Amino acid sequence: MTNSPGNEGKWFAAAKSAELYREAIELANRTPCDPKTLTRAARDMKDKEPLFALEAGIAALRWLIAGYGYEITGLDVKEAYNFAMESASNAGYQDETLARIRTMVEADTSGDRFVSRILGPQLGIGNR
Repeated sequence: MTNSPGNEGKWFAAAKSAELYREAIELANRTPCDPKTLTRAARDMKDKEPLFALEAGIAALRWLIAGYGYEITGLDVKEAYNFAMESASNAGYQDETLARIRTMVEADTSGDRFVSRILGPQLGIGNR
């Protein structure tokens, strides 16, 4: 499945469509996937499969922090966060998810700290 570099997003989408949610998330965590694809999955599945959606949103944020994605804006970061948190609320994991996101954002050591600058104020994390 992962023998086709550059097709990770297609494999993720195919696994999601086949309702292989665990496999889709494992793939998204193992190989870089387009954060926008992951955010759309979180948005689309937040009510139907909230645990899958929250993991997709978390993966989107992780890949955004790592610098993946094309033409990323602050709105992309906010959407990934908002859909992850909505999903977490639907699944009853809001506190745990907030703590996971806060830990990821605090550990952001990217050059421009883009995600940290966008989410930091909302999470109560100051700019370093």
